[in-house]
Amino acid sequence: MEYAGTTALPSSIKESEVRLRDRINSELTAAMKAKEPLRLSVLRMMKSAVKNREIELRAELDDSQVIQVLATLIKQRKDSIEQFTRGGRTELAEKEESEIRIIEEYLPAAVPEEEIERTVDAVVRETGASTPGDIGSVMKQCMARFSGRLVDGKRVNAAARRRLEPPK
Repeated sequence: MEYAGTTALPSSIKESEVRLRDRINSELTAAMKAKEPLRLSVLRMMKSAVKNREIELRAELDDSQVIQVLATLIKQRKDSIEQFTRGGRTELAEKEESEIRIIEEYLPAAVPEEEIERTVDAVVRETGASTPGDIGSVMKQCMARFSGRLVDGKRVNAAARRRLEPPK
């Protein structure tokens, strides 16, 4: 059984049983052996970010919490890409994009736009939300439903705004 990365698991272990943080650690070792500097650097950064979050919380992270940490790393890189692009530093923007692609290998597939729209519609119906002032409560419930899954809060917010703002 092969991961998106470079290491295979023993056949006695199912992919779903391996914790994300353990997968990062094992693939870090494989990247060292394979002498893959970019992958090694990104995996070290990911491991460090997870460890720092565990220290903050004083507890070991479960997979959904590790996913949140990795999503934060992606968001930081996207912000950097925007700044590097504005500053004419395309080589640094490309490096950040490469890092994002590696981090994304460890994340579940993003929630599709159609599912975001359906969830927003369901929450609006269930809560009776009808004005732009209700966006906060709609967002809170939508994000709770997407817990443990990769979803961009900006996309959820945009869908909620489209649903709740009066037509112009």
